[in-house]
Amino acid sequence: MAASSNAEQTQLQDMEEEDAGMEEREMESDEEEEEGMGVENSDEDEEDDSSEDEKENEAEIQRLEEQLSINAFDYNCHVDLIKLLKQEGELFRLRKARQKMSELFPLTEEIWLDWLKDEIRLTEEEPNREKVYELFERAVKDYICPDIWLEYAQYSIGGMGSPGGIDRVRSIFERAVTAVGLHMTKGQMVWEAYREFENAILSTTQLERIHTLFRRQLAIPLMDMEGTYAEYEEWSEHGVPETVVHQYKKAVQQMEKCKPFEEALMVAETPKLAEYQAYIDFELKEGDPARIQITFERALSENCLVPDMWAKYTTYLDRQLKFKDLVLSTHERAVRNCPWTMGLWKSYLLALERHGADHQTVSDVFEKALNAGFIQATDYVEIWQAYLDYLRRRVDFKSSKELEELRAAFSRSLDYMKHDVEERFGESGDPSCIIMQIWARIEALHCKNMQKARELWDSIMTKGNAKYANMWLEYYNLERSYGDSIHCRKALHRAVQCTSDYPEHVCEVLLSFERVEGSLEDWDFAVQKTETRLNRINEQRAKAAEKEANLARQEDERAEQRRKAKVEKKAQKKVQKGTRAGEKRKAEQDDYQDEWNEDAGPKRHRGNADQPTDEYMETETGLFGKATPPGYKQNEDNPELRNDNSSVFVSNLAYTLEEPEAKLRTLFETCGPIKQIRPIFTGKGSFRGYGYIQFESPVSVPEALKLDRRDVEGRPVFVSPCVDKNKNPDFKVFKYNTMMEKHKIFISGLPFSCTKEQLAEISKNHGTVKEVRLVTYRSGKPKGLAYVEFADETQASQAVLKMDGIEVEGNKISVAISNPPRRNTIDKPGSSRPTGDAMPRQVYGARGKGRTQLSMLPRSLHRQSVPAGKVENGSAADGEPASAAGNAAGEPKQLSNSDFAKMLLNM
Repeated sequence: MAASSNAEQTQLQDMEEEDAGMEEREMESDEEEEEGMGVENSDEDEEDDSSEDEKENEAEIQRLEEQLSINAFDYNCHVDLIKLLKQEGELFRLRKARQKMSELFPLTEEIWLDWLKDEIRLTEEEPNREKVYELFERAVKDYICPDIWLEYAQYSIGGMGSPGGIDRVRSIFERAVTAVGLHMTKGQMVWEAYREFENAILSTTQLERIHTLFRRQLAIPLMDMEGTYAEYEEWSEHGVPETVVHQYKKAVQQMEKCKPFEEALMVAETPKLAEYQAYIDFELKEGDPARIQITFERALSENCLVPDMWAKYTTYLDRQLKFKDLVLSTHERAVRNCPWTMGLWKSYLLALERHGADHQTVSDVFEKALNAGFIQATDYVEIWQAYLDYLRRRVDFKSSKELEELRAAFSRSLDYMKHDVEERFGESGDPSCIIMQIWARIEALHCKNMQKARELWDSIMTKGNAKYANMWLEYYNLERSYGDSIHCRKALHRAVQCTSDYPEHVCEVLLSFERVEGSLEDWDFAVQKTETRLNRINEQRAKAAEKEANLARQEDERAEQRRKAKVEKKAQKKVQKGTRAGEKRKAEQDDYQDEWNEDAGPKRHRGNADQPTDEYMETETGLFGKATPPGYKQNEDNPELRNDNSSVFVSNLAYTLEEPEAKLRTLFETCGPIKQIRPIFTGKGSFRGYGYIQFESPVSVPEALKLDRRDVEGRPVFVSPCVDKNKNPDFKVFKYNTMMEKHKIFISGLPFSCTKEQLAEISKNHGTVKEVRLVTYRSGKPKGLAYVEFADETQASQAVLKMDGIEVEGNKISVAISNPPRRNTIDKPGSSRPTGDAMPRQVYGARGKGRTQLSMLPRSLHRQSVPAGKVENGSAADGEPASAAGNAAGEPKQLSNSDFAKMLLNM
């Protein structure tokens, strides 16, 4: 029994252990399944995130492609699309996007190098080096870039093993040193790479090549020439030849001349337009064509969107170098960089004709110009004129083919002006119909087809030009030269009937014509017609003058009514406030008395010792308005008094400002040690919104003035120096320029929520922004106006063209060159006053004569001020001499009690 029970217990233990093991294995398997499921879930999440990113990127790519299909000339859109396609690894679409952009714009050095490096990596798997060579050839034509030339030469070295490989590398290096070898700062890298290549393939026959490279490089002014010369001395076994030393010294002298310009470029900020312009002017005076060309190229690599720079460069090439390939390639680059500039397209067409380009090429360039997107309607008129002039010059008027092409072009230009230009700009751009006038002259002069010329002039007159005398006289002169007297007479009679600007002149021409060629009947008819027309014109002018006079009289009457209503309103307000005026003035005088007793110490006594006079009331700058109080000595007897050389006046603070002294200390403590802060309060203890800051040293004042218009609780604070107005009446000079500022733009229509940072971000795409100023009210609320200052006037002009009319947070803004109206300085002391009836301003204060300043004497007792040396009625009053009638300043003399008695008796 015991044995069986032990066996049963042992069997039970084994079964329990087995069950426990099975449970552990099941738990482990469950955990593994859970872990596996977790891994799978995380992978799925990552896949979901990546798929969402891909969808977002694809949607953005499609949006950019659609935008480019609408406006292919959106440069930034091209750049964003290329970046996104490269990020997604879309090789085929990336190539296509880069290709499309390069067809429309010259690519920057960074974009080209990025593209070239991608293609070089791909050719390692696809051994097709010729495609990369072709791409390099396109790249070096856009800009003169030393880094691209170096990359080109290094890539060609990899093909040295192919037939003719060494010669190809050497040819590329030669082209590189020709193109960028004169580059003052980067040309040396190209020369050194060329020498290293020759050293790599060094043999006995190659030594002379390396000598030649050293000699050529040392004859060119480059930075760090001394190092190259030392290297040549070390490399050459027989020393440096005398001729090389002589050329080297000349190059060093030239480099010293150029060094100031190079140093100016090093420290200047991009785009360095002014520095490059000075450099170009210097090289133009020196007269070395190669150096002039490389300087222009360097300037344009950083200022490729400046049309004036391209125009100056192409003009130089057209007039001086005249090399066909160089001239035409530069013109092409100019219009690709600045396609919106009509003048560059016009110069391009002339250059093509000048260098004998075929007709199809000129026509293709003209079609591209029409699609470039000029900024004004007159640009299209000018480009059409340039093309029509070209077509006229190639016409042999004995042959019909070119003539028909010319006529078809004239007809197309008129249709283009009527439909495309008017729909886009709302105006024809050619109101005087210059193109039609030229066509009419060509038909009359070259084709002897006056019928067609008359048809054209009929069309010109129906387009609103019949009222202008000069248009009729132009047509009359055409008939006089190529027509007959019958049509001349018809033209003049129509001119007399239709002209409204100078009818007298047209009538005079008609009468002169009849004197020479007309019969008596023609003369009588002309006289009758001109008299009738002039009488009608005079009647119309009289009616117009009467109507204008009536309108002016009505306006004067309305102005008088408004003036009377304003006077009545003011009088009513004065009556309502009259009872409070004296109390307020008394309270202000008491406030000042307390401040003067505390801060200034001495008082002036006049009658009542407790009442300070208005003569010493403080002005808003903290000084005394009329005279310094007795005993006032600055920093001498009274060291506690304010030293105005080390003080500033702070105003436009909020009246509700809590603890103004603490606020002012926090604002100005960075300017230097503060000696005293004195905010001004009313008698009731409320803050008046201004105060004074006195520093320990005057050197702190300029730093404090820099805080002018700093925002304090939503209001711009005005900080000004403490200056005696009596000694410096014009010290409050407006701090901003009131003349035209071509480097600054004025923006209106901004949303009130627009900040300086947002506006700077919008403006920096068009140039270097030096300062942004938002115009606000005194309360700090924005007016929706701003000024943006650029580095130069060219950038400001481009900003006007690109920013005018754009929307900012739903507001359409207007942009123009800053040209503020002149400020009215007529009331400033010392300023020029208009002559005539203008009366001098009375010295009654800023708001005119107050109620308490009115005289209490009857009007009959008022004495008029008379100039010195004059008396009433031609003689001195009461038998006094004329000199006693008034003082030297023209003031009335002091009257005695007897004088007043005589006046009263005579009333």
